[in-house]
Amino acid sequence: MFSGSIATLVLIGVIIIVLAVLFTFVPVALWISALAAGVRVGIFTLIGMRLRRVIPSRVINPLIKAQKAGLNLTTNQLESHYLAGGNVDRVVNALIAAHRANIELSFERSAAIDLAGRDVLEAVQMSVNPKVIETPFIAGVALDGIEVKAKARITVRANIERLVGGAGEETVIARVGEGIVSTIGSSENHKKVLENPDTISQTVLSKGLDSGTAFEILSIDIADIDIGKNIGAALQTDQAMADKNIAQAKAEERRAMAVANEQEMLAKVQEMRAKVVEAEAEVPLAMAEALRSGNMGVLDYANLTNVIADTNMRESIGKQANPSLGEDDLPGTKGKK
Repeated sequence: MFSGSIATLVLIGVIIIVLAVLFTFVPVALWISALAAGVRVGIFTLIGMRLRRVIPSRVINPLIKAQKAGLNLTTNQLESHYLAGGNVDRVVNALIAAHRANIELSFERSAAIDLAGRDVLEAVQMSVNPKVIETPFIAGVALDGIEVKAKARITVRANIERLVGGAGEETVIARVGEGIVSTIGSSENHKKVLENPDTISQTVLSKGLDSGTAFEILSIDIADIDIGKNIGAALQTDQAMADKNIAQAKAEERRAMAVANEQEMLAKVQEMRAKVVEAEAEVPLAMAEALRSGNMGVLDYANLTNVIADTNMRESIGKQANPSLGEDDLPGTKGKK
């Protein structure tokens, strides 16, 4: 009898373990919830999800939600999107929102948008409720050289057809900024821009800047406009300074060349004076040689001495008669110090 009680306890334990494993591996509670919501899902389908390493609640709960919203989705569609790495719950919420707003959106496109990395639910919400993108201050220079700064608010609506492969907000802001700069730059003066800022938005909006983007631009409004620097005057000032520096450099170059030429002339004069002094130093030697060789007599030397003395006397008289003459200006003193 004791052994029979033990066998009964062992049997009860085995049954409890089997039921625990069964309820852990097979989401019976989820299956019951699906049946209660009117969604027919086989128990073996849930077991197959476990074997394929799919969390059944990530597929069945969005399926229940879709069936209650009137969407005709299947378990295979949601499971395949989950296995592809998509967010099943977000896709189903986007489909429900699009269905309520009468926006045509298929499951395949919604899944493609989600797998492309975009928030498909946010895109549907933006299609219903447009989004406002505010640009930073964008500076442009009018033809009169005055800088004008403008800030724009861009109202956009998501274009679901171009969400896959379409450019984002950064491209829209860059294109609008380019249009603002171009419009300001083509204005005759900054006053016209300040008087009619709506011309900026009208010109930019007419260029079709939303082409190739994931958005549809509804309106572009200038939120703020301001005056910046006088770029034209600053450029003229910089040009004048540059011209001044060039002129100063050229003048310095000419001065340096003049100084070099003067130094070269002085060097030549010094060289010529040195040659004269050298030649004068050779005169007594030549006279001595002429006396020794007999080419010059004593009488000739005395006459030459008298001529030199007479010349010196005349120079002295001339200097006393005209004190303004320098030593080099007197006759017979060229090249002497």
